[in-house]
Amino acid sequence: MKKIISIMLAAFFMTFTLSACSSQNSATVSTDGSTSMEEVIGILGEAFEEKYGISFTYNPTGSGSGIQAVKEGRCDIGLSSRNLKAEEKADGLSETVLANDGIAVIVNPQNPVSDLDVETIAKIYTGEITNWSQVGGSNAEIVVIGREAGSGTRDGFESITGTEDGCKYRQELTSTGDVITTVSQNPDAIGYASLAAVGDGVKALSVGGILPSEGTVKDGSYVIQRPFVLVTKDDSKLSEAAQKFFDFATSADAAQYISQAGAVPVN
Repeated sequence: MKKIISIMLAAFFMTFTLSACSSQNSATVSTDGSTSMEEVIGILGEAFEEKYGISFTYNPTGSGSGIQAVKEGRCDIGLSSRNLKAEEKADGLSETVLANDGIAVIVNPQNPVSDLDVETIAKIYTGEITNWSQVGGSNAEIVVIGREAGSGTRDGFESITGTEDGCKYRQELTSTGDVITTVSQNPDAIGYASLAAVGDGVKALSVGGILPSEGTVKDGSYVIQRPFVLVTKDDSKLSEAAQKFFDFATSADAAQYISQAGAVPVN
């Protein structure tokens, strides 16, 4: 009988230990939202996993979808490349600004135009200016590319240029990467994208003589910029793992990773 009891106790403790280990190893931080934040969140997530050994996931669905996901409890932290609207805050959501990011106005590298002011950009996007020759470029129709409704990048761009509900897009695309790819393949296209995501395939225009960079975003001289925001629920406490990521991402230690991704940390 004692032998049987000993075996049962050993089996219990083994089961308990395995269960505890499994629970610890299965801890995951889930994020959902802005495609513009891919570079920043990717680097932060990788550093976080290495530091804490906790799994981290990112679902690039767009700012509006990320805000909705955290509201409905489908992720731990939402990601938005715009500030929350009053009605979203009234629904019990809070925002924490992680970094600031320039919205680069991009063209194909073959395009001879290198600088436009905000007023001219607005006229292009609202259809008042339709040919590149009107702004010092080639005699070609301007192909206006932008993001889909609900995109934080679109919201920021249209708010700053004063073009809300007035843009005449040829194409409305669902991710930053799609905009960059489309502009890189069309010599007559113009688009806008997160500065953190812009590479050699496209050319970022200076706006009013100011090129987008970490320095010009930080000092405010590059005017087309917006925040990168972490979104949480007021009435729902973060899990231990999610709180660790939140604290890590908003700490001074994370600034090096945010800068590495091309954004401007607020801490």
